[in-house]
Amino acid sequence: MYTIVVADTKQTTLMPVIKRKIKPDSFVYTDSYRSYNALDVSEFKHFRVNHSKEFTCGKNNHINGIENFWNQSKRTLRKYNGIDKKNFHLFLKECEFRFNYGSPSNQLKFLRKWCDI
Repeated sequence: MYTIVVADTKQTTLMPVIKRKIKPDSFVYTDSYRSYNALDVSEFKHFRVNHSKEFTCGKNNHINGIENFWNQSKRTLRKYNGIDKKNFHLFLKECEFRFNYGSPSNQLKFLRKWCDI
C-alpha cells in the first residue's frame, strides 16, 4: 500500500501520482470514479469494479484491499478527534505502515531491523 495526500481527486492530480508509482503494463483495478477514466487509454491495463452492479471485476479481481485499508485508517484516525492538516500526511503514513507490516510484533521486528537493534 502506498498513500499520499493530494490537493483534490481530479484526473489531472491523480494521473501523475499513478504514473510515478505504477509500472507500465501493470493491471490496475479501480472503482468507477470518473477521475480514473484516463486509465482506460493509458499504458496500464485498467479494470473497473462498479459497486452498484457487481462485487468483483472478473474472477476474484476486486478492490477490497484498498477498502480495508481505508476502513482501518478511519478507525485509527477517529481516535484523535481531528488532526491538524499540516500533520495529516504523517498520520496517514503511520496508517500505511501499520497496514503494510501487519501485527504489532511484525511491525516491531521491521523497526528493529531498520534501526539495526
